[in-house]
Amino acid sequence: MAETFEMVRKEQSMKKQNLKNTLNDFTHEETWRIFRIMSEFVEGFEVLSKVKNAVSIFGSSRMNSNHRYYKLAEETAYLLAKEGYAIITGSGPGIMEAANKGAKRAGGVSIGLNIQIPLEQRPNRYVDTILEFRYFFVRKVMFVKYTKAFVIMPGGYGTLDEFTEAINLIQTKRISQFPVVLLGKDYWQGLITWLKDTVLESGNISKEDLGIFTLVDAPKEVVRVIKRFYAKG
Repeated sequence: MAETFEMVRKEQSMKKQNLKNTLNDFTHEETWRIFRIMSEFVEGFEVLSKVKNAVSIFGSSRMNSNHRYYKLAEETAYLLAKEGYAIITGSGPGIMEAANKGAKRAGGVSIGLNIQIPLEQRPNRYVDTILEFRYFFVRKVMFVKYTKAFVIMPGGYGTLDEFTEAINLIQTKRISQFPVVLLGKDYWQGLITWLKDTVLESGNISKEDLGIFTLVDAPKEVVRVIKRFYAKG
């Protein structure tokens, strides 16, 4: 009986020690994760603080160089770079590549904020300054903190995420307002109609909230919207 009790006691003791080791490992891992997060912020701040005027351009990674939106993105970035704006993208293919290409063609500053994801995303060849991020939220801070405007090209979930986060931050006054420009009326009009007819009609946003962003259809209009916004200041 005593031997059985001792065996049970030892087994429980081992379980407690294993649990303690697991918790220690978890705590240790989380601690180092904080340092990784800090290092991404520090590197991002150091590199991007040297950029005084920048526009972030977002859009699908799935559009090839023959797509008309690819060409629109390239032309938009080209015109903005000619106006003295650095171009920031997510550094990937598709619309991101087009924007970096346009910036480089204009002799401007071409920046890529690459994200480490399971489906590896390699920076496109038109990026001059590259920053690598493990954490999406750190990368988002860099897009917002060092940009004068967002240009939202046609895209998927990632593009919608960047768009809605920007307009939410402006709506809630967590950041100062800056131009958020949707480019491509045929692509975005359905979303705008839904926001007006469903979201606004339901009382979930105000009429003023629809003025946080602007819908345009041409690269020159993008430049005009941004220049007009800052001319007022």
